[in-house]
Amino acid sequence: MSDGFVIRRVGAGEVDALVEPLADVLLDCVEGGASVSFMWPLPRERALAFWRGVADGVRSGERLLLVGEGEPGRIDGTVQLVLAQPENQPHCADLAKMLVHRRARRRGLAREMLDAAERAARAAGKTVLVLDTVTGGDAERLYERGGWQRVGVIPNYALMPDGRPCPTTYFHKPL
Repeated sequence: MSDGFVIRRVGAGEVDALVEPLADVLLDCVEGGASVSFMWPLPRERALAFWRGVADGVRSGERLLLVGEGEPGRIDGTVQLVLAQPENQPHCADLAKMLVHRRARRRGLAREMLDAAERAARAAGKTVLVLDTVTGGDAERLYERGGWQRVGVIPNYALMPDGRPCPTTYFHKPL
């Protein structure tokens, strides 16, 4: 059950204006220990550069970006669908960078964003989604409860923001 979040797709015309608040969410998640491709301390300029790259992908149609807002105009979470895939995988998309600010956790936002991402993928003609997540984390349980199928675990695949190695679990979901 949700705590009154609004989940919406970010359009190409507004994505640049959201780079700053999206960087805030990324910085909070990495500071809080989330293994989402970045190490701590994460310089703000690096977080901004990441989101500028995502903005480029949204404008080109290679990515779909969703945000979750708890209060009007305040981004509490985000998730992406990487739509651009090799030509022999036009039916697939990657679910990427599901991020929830610590102030909004355990209130149903991640579940709502996941459902919205799956609906958006279907609307985009995708029939298979894939993702990876830290083994044993809250996100892994979320995906399992959402009907995602575990593919396997790769030991020592990534590093936590503090440098400790961690395993990664891959999932897929037919839509």
